[in-house]
Amino acid sequence: MKNVTFPEHKILSARDIELLREAWRLKGLTVAFTNGCFDILHKGHIASLSQAAESADILVVGINSDDSVKRLKGPERPINNQSDRAEMLSSLIIVDAVVIFDENTPLELIQRLKPDVLVKGGDYTIDQIVGAKEVQNAGGKVIINPIISGYSTTSVIDKLIHR
Repeated sequence: MKNVTFPEHKILSARDIELLREAWRLKGLTVAFTNGCFDILHKGHIASLSQAAESADILVVGINSDDSVKRLKGPERPINNQSDRAEMLSSLIIVDAVVIFDENTPLELIQRLKPDVLVKGGDYTIDQIVGAKEVQNAGGKVIINPIISGYSTTSVIDKLIHR
């Protein structure tokens, strides 16, 4: 039987991740950070997370809280609550830690984590990515993963509604 960490042990507070970050740094491990709502997990998410995981030794995923998703996406979202979304992500072997944040952006979390690599999926430019300046100023790098066409939470919801 494969030895895997129980998913709930990968769901951490911002303070816990800050302490773990110091331990990882002392061990010489690099840390990548990515974030999103991850409301309905789909192939596009997995591709982006896989690419993020390849960029460092440790992958930390920040997810928007339910309140944050409602503010960003509207009152009908999220479809899955923050606990379920965090557990699904933490169940992925490529994800080392998940942190739920309540702000509209992960800037505070990025400042606490101080990742070596900031990864964002999408058609952003570096100047549009929250935390990019802070990561680069600390000597880290920013990676923009391409979107896989045809995969988004909105398109999944639209398919379900129009069936």
